[in-house]
Amino acid sequence: MKKLFAGALTACLAVGLTVATADAAKREKFGVDERHKIAKRVKFETSQDKIKWKMVMPWSKGLLFYDMAVHFADSVRLASAGRLDIKPFSAGELVPGNQSFDAVSKGSVQIAHASPLYWKGKNEAFVAFGSVPFGLDAEGYNIWLQEKGGMEQLNALYKPFGIVSLAAGQTGQEMGLFSNKKATTMADFKGMRLRTPGWYMDIMTNLGASVSPLPGGEVYLALERGVIDAAEYSVPAINYPMGFDDITKYVIQPGVHQPGFQCDVMINEKAWSELPEDLQWIVKLAAAETQAWSYNWINALNAQALLKFKEKVEIVKMDKDTLIEFRKVAKTYLDEVKAKNPDVKTALDSQEAFIQEYSVWREARSGATPWPYETYISGQITE
Repeated sequence: MKKLFAGALTACLAVGLTVATADAAKREKFGVDERHKIAKRVKFETSQDKIKWKMVMPWSKGLLFYDMAVHFADSVRLASAGRLDIKPFSAGELVPGNQSFDAVSKGSVQIAHASPLYWKGKNEAFVAFGSVPFGLDAEGYNIWLQEKGGMEQLNALYKPFGIVSLAAGQTGQEMGLFSNKKATTMADFKGMRLRTPGWYMDIMTNLGASVSPLPGGEVYLALERGVIDAAEYSVPAINYPMGFDDITKYVIQPGVHQPGFQCDVMINEKAWSELPEDLQWIVKLAAAETQAWSYNWINALNAQALLKFKEKVEIVKMDKDTLIEFRKVAKTYLDEVKAKNPDVKTALDSQEAFIQEYSVWREARSGATPWPYETYISGQITE
């Protein structure tokens, strides 16, 4: 009897498995790595050329952004065994930092490391590829640029200027405002004198603040002398050496102005086309490695820096109603920019469509934030 039952069970399982296999066979493989087709049959040989490039940037030595640029150049040199040697020049060493774009476009140098955010004057849409207030975070930029057509859009913006772009540095969410005024509500920001650039500058102006996009090197003195009440400049690990905590009392969180900050390498199109194909692949892979490494490296340092900040300044959080109101004001402003600039509309519409699509997974996975045990059981289960 047992043998008969076991035989029947085996037969049922076999039928069920056959049906399941047949159903699965109707579905296509979920996701394809298109590069595999190229890598399967390599059609080029290792080049013997030794090539030297010059790389400029808007970053000064001492900033982690400079280290990111150097890391990329080091990766290329290592992977190519020195066949492609990219020499980095900090801001002002070869050209002023704000002329990096033009230097690459004209072919004065072969490559630059920067952020699309800085080229607002060339095309307003470049800002969308650097950071957007209440926009994409690091995870969002990584997916949107790589999988949802973001890099193709960015390269279409660079094309008229003879530039090829590769994503090469993501720092994640920036720190909020170092301030001598405690601001947690919308009314608190009215009349404040702030330092912030880009679209957030316009948004804060619309809220009644007095805003100036001071260069990073001028922020400390402006805060110290009371010329401004508050300022933001990048992530904790970059802020800490700048010493803002010595001259301010508060940090107003979160950094809604830049949920993610994206950098890239800009390559002169002619120099790129003349580069042997094996070296082109090395540059591409070095850029991708820098994109991943920079986020991990800087965010590990951010946690250490924040602990040091807490020794001197009070970390305050904007309340929920203020954040919601900020989000509304930001959307109104961005909709106005989109209406005036078709390229901005293309970029932001694409990002917003991705945010909507991806929200189902964000919601489904929420509640598993890896907080310390006591934090989680106290009821704080989401980030």
